[in-house]
Amino acid sequence: MNRNFEKIDMEEFINDIGTHITRYYDAIVRVTPKLGLAIVAFLIALFIASKAKAIATKSLQSRMHDPLLANFIARLIKAFFVIVGLLLVLRIVGLTGIAATLLAGAGISAFVIGFALKDIGENFLAGILLAFKRPFHIGDTIESNGVKGKVVALNLRDTQVLSDGKNIFMPNALLIKNPLTNFTKEKILPQELVIGVEYGADYEKAIAIISETVSGIDGVLSGEHPHSVLVTGFSTNSVQITVQYWVDAHGPGSGRIKSEAIIRIMNALRDAGFNIPTNVVEIKKYEPDVYRNDERPEIDGRRALEGSRN
Repeated sequence: MNRNFEKIDMEEFINDIGTHITRYYDAIVRVTPKLGLAIVAFLIALFIASKAKAIATKSLQSRMHDPLLANFIARLIKAFFVIVGLLLVLRIVGLTGIAATLLAGAGISAFVIGFALKDIGENFLAGILLAFKRPFHIGDTIESNGVKGKVVALNLRDTQVLSDGKNIFMPNALLIKNPLTNFTKEKILPQELVIGVEYGADYEKAIAIISETVSGIDGVLSGEHPHSVLVTGFSTNSVQITVQYWVDAHGPGSGRIKSEAIIRIMNALRDAGFNIPTNVVEIKKYEPDVYRNDERPEIDGRRALEGSRN
């Protein structure tokens, strides 16, 4: 009797295994065309993503002159097409519920991460805006937020500026929110000097000497960008003459030109007999006999006290 029950149980077990295998086989047969179609669709999505990245990289690099940011944006474009391909695969296979769950989770995660990293995201988006708007290029001299220097690189989060030998990394959001001056946008750079001439001098002669001197300096532009020499104000010991001229923004030695201009102007004025006034500091030393009367008793008392001690 027991052997018959064992035989029946074994037959039922084998039948169950066969039934499950048959169901799995039928399911695989039904799903196989969908899997093949999904694989083909994903491969097409990868091909489109790769082509889109290549086209975007070439176009952005020619426009942005910043390989780092151009490659990053190109990767984002490729990632977008890959994600679209994955969602299409899930839909073809019939896992639309999983796709909806993934989209919902991604939306919530993006909101939480975006709120937590608000400043980083703000600088990142500002970097993208700067890359497309291009208020400056690599090598331009800019000034913003009290920082003036030469643009070295535009990164994802900040802009690298070289100022007086120091590398300054300015958050991109500050460049978007605050006024920005580009000194090399027009390919010329203004330079200005203020020179003091003593009162009573021949100012017209001084202006003529300075103008002639500036005209003879190599690197100072002329023609459409003439220099100017004007009396602009007074100080405690001199009349101020302002000299403004233009140099090539991308040419070498703008600092050298300014140094040469100062030296040659000072030498020319000195040779013409002009005195360059300096600040005079007067130091007075008062003796005890010039103290006020109300201070005399204190001094006498102190001397009497010192005499008694001796």
